[in-house]
Amino acid sequence: MNTSKDSDGFQSAPQEAEAVRIAPLGVPAWVWSLLALVLGVALTLWTVSIQKDQEDAERRLAFQHLADRTHAAILDRLQACEMLARSVQTLFLTSSEVTADEFQAMYANMDPRTQVPGMQALVIGRREVRADGDHFIYDAPFVLPREGNEALFGLDVNTQPVNLAAVLLSRDTDQPALSAPFRLAQVQGADGPVDGVTIRLPIYSRGHPPATVAERRARMRGSLAISFQVQRLIETALPEDGTSQLHIRIADVTGGATRLLFNSHADGGHEYVADSQRHEKTLEYGGRVWRLSMHPLDHAIPAAAWQRSTLLPGLLASALLALLVWSVVNTRRRAVELGNRMSRRYRESEERFRALNELLPALVLLARQDTGRITYANQASRTRLGEEVTELDLPSLFEATELQARILDCDHANCSNLEAVLRSANGDRFWASLSISKVDVAGASKLLMVANDISEQRQLTELLSYQASHDALTELFNRREFERRVERALAAAAAGGPPAALLYIDLDQFKLINDTSGHIAGDQLLIQLAITMREQLRGGDVLARLGGDEFGVLATNVHDIAGARHVAERLRERIDGYVFVWEQRTYTISASIGAVMIDHPNANLKDLLAQADTACYMAKEGGRNRVHFYSAQDDDTTRRQTEMEWANRLRWAVDEGRLLLKYQEVWPLAAKSDGKPHIELLLRFRDEHGRIVPPGAFMPAAERYGLMPMIDRWVVETALANFDRLHPSGADLQLATINLSGASIEDDALATLVLDLLERYRIEPSRVCFEVTETVAVRNLSQVTRFIERLRDVGCLIALDDFGAGMSSFGYLKNLPVDIIKIDGSFIRDLLVDPMSHAIVGAVTDIGHRRGLKVIAEWVSSEDIAQALYDLGVDYAQGYVLHKPEPVVFHRALAGE
Repeated sequence: MNTSKDSDGFQSAPQEAEAVRIAPLGVPAWVWSLLALVLGVALTLWTVSIQKDQEDAERRLAFQHLADRTHAAILDRLQACEMLARSVQTLFLTSSEVTADEFQAMYANMDPRTQVPGMQALVIGRREVRADGDHFIYDAPFVLPREGNEALFGLDVNTQPVNLAAVLLSRDTDQPALSAPFRLAQVQGADGPVDGVTIRLPIYSRGHPPATVAERRARMRGSLAISFQVQRLIETALPEDGTSQLHIRIADVTGGATRLLFNSHADGGHEYVADSQRHEKTLEYGGRVWRLSMHPLDHAIPAAAWQRSTLLPGLLASALLALLVWSVVNTRRRAVELGNRMSRRYRESEERFRALNELLPALVLLARQDTGRITYANQASRTRLGEEVTELDLPSLFEATELQARILDCDHANCSNLEAVLRSANGDRFWASLSISKVDVAGASKLLMVANDISEQRQLTELLSYQASHDALTELFNRREFERRVERALAAAAAGGPPAALLYIDLDQFKLINDTSGHIAGDQLLIQLAITMREQLRGGDVLARLGGDEFGVLATNVHDIAGARHVAERLRERIDGYVFVWEQRTYTISASIGAVMIDHPNANLKDLLAQADTACYMAKEGGRNRVHFYSAQDDDTTRRQTEMEWANRLRWAVDEGRLLLKYQEVWPLAAKSDGKPHIELLLRFRDEHGRIVPPGAFMPAAERYGLMPMIDRWVVETALANFDRLHPSGADLQLATINLSGASIEDDALATLVLDLLERYRIEPSRVCFEVTETVAVRNLSQVTRFIERLRDVGCLIALDDFGAGMSSFGYLKNLPVDIIKIDGSFIRDLLVDPMSHAIVGAVTDIGHRRGLKVIAEWVSSEDIAQALYDLGVDYAQGYVLHKPEPVVFHRALAGE
């Protein structure tokens, strides 16, 4: 039987096998489509579910961030107010007296209402101590702005308990204190929410900030307050998207009590989502606790994305797959953006910290503690120390090797408030005030150094020190420094050291040069002679200008009088041989030199200078241009002969009518004055030729021979008997001051005489002032106090003259019952050229005012000095530039006027 190839039985088997293999793939297309559709829908639903969860998380994170920014914005606003208050507090710490004009100028310059919207007022409450405790009063000049805050003028903070509590808290902590909400005095009677708060800082007296509670209470002068309408304060601080997306409620919950401060949607126009996340934060500041409650508003919740992703029947498998790919890609992108935003916020926070350090004017350096390698330097450090500073080690910046050795082991005890020389990368050196402390940064121990360049301050200090010890014209030592050097030589001689000599040099006929060629020529001569004399001195000798045309030389290691004479003669010969030429005129110069040896263990500065002056006087009496060494016979002969002659003349002065009274007006420096004159009575002597002799010529003899009680009694009796004829104003004379000597004050009968005369001539005691010198008051404080109290009991005033000349003025002033202090004229004379005199006058004025005393300045010789005294707050001034002494009215005929 014949068979074909198609049915030979060999080909069927492979065909069947192929059919078996293909059969599984022979599923209908709709099945794969259905499977693809089911798979696509399942994958899509799964993706949309994930997307929804992520969007919810994003929304929660966004609202959390918005709530954080809202909290930070309110805190930033409060801290901005604190910085404003700190600026004002610093002004008071750096100034002994801040005037109303300075306060207003500072306010105008800072423009705080622009920086801090919602601010109601910036005020200073002056501290006033009363029997019931401290009160804080708002004076009108220290209430700004004045418009709208008139209700604060004269307000006592003690009438506002919550405000007073903030005052006391800030006083003891020197930290800002926030008051509880209360109705501001400026908006009493107003409609609507007018609750206010104040931020307070204490005002201390000038100096460094106090460190202890006791010091803070003692130095407190007042309280600084910045007041706000709390609704406006919070509303302007919130970010723009805060109130549009959040329902914000802020309440004060300090102490458990709740008081609503702010409600962003009090009108109920918006509803927050009840099931949404509620954000609550606590803000603690200035001793108060605020609670912030925030809910997202309904319109701020966007429609869920998954509702917009509903599957449509009949979508092709490719569309479902494309949608799935898009969803996955989109989800990843949004996740990355979220991560980037979080990373960016972290970087921004770090950048703000770095920017703050970069903007600081102080030098800020961070270094490893183990090696000292500098790892960070702010902009100020890189500018001052060089851009390569981060390549250096911290110890290498210090000039002193002993500091380099201990820098890495610094702690608070030995590396705080140091002053050291720093060295920049290019080798420049400068003085810096610095502190080094240990800090932990990311778990690593670091050294943080903060430094300030004080080179200019040190240069200024050195300049002031030089000016305080040197004469401005000749650049020689001045009298004060010369006296210090002489006292040092006296101490050395008393301790057994080698003897020295004091030379007192007075130029002969110096006045002739001033009169013929002018003071500029005289000044030039003094400068040239200073250079000439300095060239003649040996190493260790001291040359100084004592005043005018007088010079002093401290010759050291002269061994004996012969060595001292050699130095003095060499100076005299050099001066005698000097020819001064000025504007085609030629002058020959000579000098009289008085010398005294410093070889007595019991000698003192005052006696030594008096002896040198006496020796110089004897040199001039002997014909000038010579050297004369002091001997005891010189002093006794000249002084006693003169004083005895005056004593004999003074015994008959009263009987012969040779004592005269003059008056000098004392002028008020302040603008307010009732126009009634205030005078001081001055004693003069009229000699046999009718010439007026000043008291300096005869007072020493009167004091030496016990004639001052007689003279003082004559002055008191004469002045009180003719009280309404002392001054042309007559009965309108406000006050007449009478000087008393120490011997008179120690006489108990004088106080009785004064009281009898006041009653006899019916003189109001408050129109009479008795003046005693500081040295008299110190000599017998208890007896002087008894004398003063008897006169003050009836209403008389007491003035303390020459204040500041003694060594214990500030120590006894608080116990001495006086009404007026008169600053010693030596300080007034040098007020414009001597920073120390200026500082002393300011200090005396401040202390006098704190004691409730009036302050008078003597020896006022120019309008510039009067203006400087006015600026320092001195009450009255007295001097020739204001009024030259004139005879009292009833003595003018005797004086020939």
